[in-house]
Amino acid sequence: MSLVPALAASVAATQASLTGAHAARARARTLRGTPAEHGYTFPAEWAPHAGTWISWPRPEGISFPGFYHRAITDVARVVDAISTFEPVHINVPNANYERIVRETLRASGTRLSKVRFHHIGTNECWTRDHGPAFVQRTRRGTVETAVVDWGFNAWGGKYPPWDADDAVPTRVAAALGLPVFHADIVMEGGAIDVNGEGTLLTTTSCLLHKNRNPGRSKAEIEDYLKAYYGQRHVVWLGEGIAGDDTDGHVDDLARFVDARTIVTAVETDPRDANYRLLADNRRRLDKARDADGRAFTVVELPMPRPVVFEGQRLPATYVNFLFVNGGLLVPTFGDRTNDREALRRLQAVLPGRRVVGVDCRALIWGLGAIHCLTQQQPRS
Repeated sequence: MSLVPALAASVAATQASLTGAHAARARARTLRGTPAEHGYTFPAEWAPHAGTWISWPRPEGISFPGFYHRAITDVARVVDAISTFEPVHINVPNANYERIVRETLRASGTRLSKVRFHHIGTNECWTRDHGPAFVQRTRRGTVETAVVDWGFNAWGGKYPPWDADDAVPTRVAAALGLPVFHADIVMEGGAIDVNGEGTLLTTTSCLLHKNRNPGRSKAEIEDYLKAYYGQRHVVWLGEGIAGDDTDGHVDDLARFVDARTIVTAVETDPRDANYRLLADNRRRLDKARDADGRAFTVVELPMPRPVVFEGQRLPATYVNFLFVNGGLLVPTFGDRTNDREALRRLQAVLPGRRVVGVDCRALIWGLGAIHCLTQQQPRS
């Protein structure tokens, strides 16, 4: 049986699995108050990982119209790259999906000994946005982990249904035996980045958009970010890059690589749609300060040549990288000059890590790359 019909045959079982979301919520212990009130914080991505989570895409999903077979080749490539450094947790709806995905990964040469499957159904594969936000605290010498379950509405209600995705964080918490905080606002993981010392980076175009949390002021959104991510200070950038359907996630624009250093995408062609907005964000970073009032070191990354498919500009950027234990996985797009230069610059600022390029030319058709696809679980 070919892959798509086999997975499509599991749709009924997938729907049945969604009913387990309510049971999962009952099993996961809810913590009252906010993570900050309990002493939890969201660790920087370069902190040691217990593993990385990915929700396997469904052929009947909306992420890769007419492109599923090619896209999962890139997904398998990402799983294989992560498994070189740390365990990979993969969400699939049921045992039939698990069997087929195992066969796919085995055929791609992935280390299946490093892969663990969880029967958690999803609508789409973008785990950064629908997955759990793991927060941690140290109490009496022991590191404790909890999950934050933000509301999820498919990037402003763009792609219904999203009920399965919205249930993922609490289902993961139940699977891992972790307590969970429930936040009553909409948030996506790709909308923020943190430096591990109290500063959070985000964009006005996404978090202040009326399709997420209408009626919430900028000050109220900041309060939620500080309370549920356990941060002290928020730095705001402006607009997102061309082709980004998330209304401007920061993980396509600028990222922390250590507590005092930010890498940011720049466009040198004044005719390109990204030139003005990336220049504006670059100026904002020059003025930005951390939670203790200190300026950042800003390192520029090139943009790849425009990636266009069937007349649509895709949000290709090298900033959508993922930290893994001992490494950094960076999306590449078949642009030999800029791919190489981006990897060189990232290796220069992260000499203690192995910087690895991963071809994402098929994955980007879903309007996301490595960071969008994944969510790290910090080590306890």
